[in-house]
Amino acid sequence: MDSLTQIVLGAAVGEAVLGKKVGNKAMVYGAIAGTIPDLDVLARYFTDTVTATEWHRGFSHSLLFAVLFAPIFGWLVWRLNRNGNATWKNWSWLMFWGLFTHPILDAFTTWGTQLFWPFETRLAFQSIFVIDPLYTLPFLVCLILAARQRRTAPRRKKYNVAGLILSSTYLLLTLVLKGIAFTKFEDSLKNQNIVYTQMDIRPTPFNTVLWTANVDTKDAYLIGNYSFFDSDTVQFKAYPKNRNLLKTLKSHEKIKRLIAITEGWYTLSEKDGQLVFNDLRFGLVSLSENEEKFAFSYELIKKEDDIIVKETPKFQRDAKRLLKELWKRMWGN
Repeated sequence: MDSLTQIVLGAAVGEAVLGKKVGNKAMVYGAIAGTIPDLDVLARYFTDTVTATEWHRGFSHSLLFAVLFAPIFGWLVWRLNRNGNATWKNWSWLMFWGLFTHPILDAFTTWGTQLFWPFETRLAFQSIFVIDPLYTLPFLVCLILAARQRRTAPRRKKYNVAGLILSSTYLLLTLVLKGIAFTKFEDSLKNQNIVYTQMDIRPTPFNTVLWTANVDTKDAYLIGNYSFFDSDTVQFKAYPKNRNLLKTLKSHEKIKRLIAITEGWYTLSEKDGQLVFNDLRFGLVSLSENEEKFAFSYELIKKEDDIIVKETPKFQRDAKRLLKELWKRMWGN
């Protein structure tokens, strides 16, 4: 999830663990704990694109990381607050839950997390977008109300618990909504006599009303959108796999790693003579019928015996266009 959401969750968890003893300090350090796992993004400045992508939401988002580093971070916080009411064990417990709930929440997103690292299994329930106002804003309001109360005030706990319950309930609701959307996509494919091997669905950005599906067929992937306000049948557009474009590059180590990252959901395309590897899991940059550009694509540049993988840039104008199209499409077809 986005940084603000993880800060809110971490602060609320910190309050639940230690708020009664240390007041708003529990929220502050809980927020810090909720932010730490995402520092893995700094890897992009020290390593290549493929490795940085592999590391993202890996070790730092694992149960092992929380167990190993909670006592260390807890000791550091305890040293900074030795005159307070909390012990080293108290602070370590707070840091553990801040570090652990972060990847639990991320597991509901498309990218998922390697919660059980070093095992390669990635948990990705794909039921919520990385930014969802309906999850974050009510949670944030409850947290602010709690922070304004005295640390021993009964209403402080009530506000914080209310935020945790509201956000958790909404998170579970997204799984139900995903199940309904999956059924709708399944029915549409059946009614159109489309034969497929597997289907992968997820919510579109910033909402859980409009959903998108990737459908695996023999030579192409089909992509379609469904809104709970739709009245017409879901329409799918085909995107050729073009696996033949890889040719001898398919045996290259970096290409194998890229394929593993996408879990097989990828296509190849050529633009101005440049080979492009498209990750289908995060969809297209717009909802336009003629859109060919994916949110995550990588240029494959052959250089002697090596391959340079370069992520294609994203532009602010694409985001603005997508928001307008999402708002319009969300209300039905």
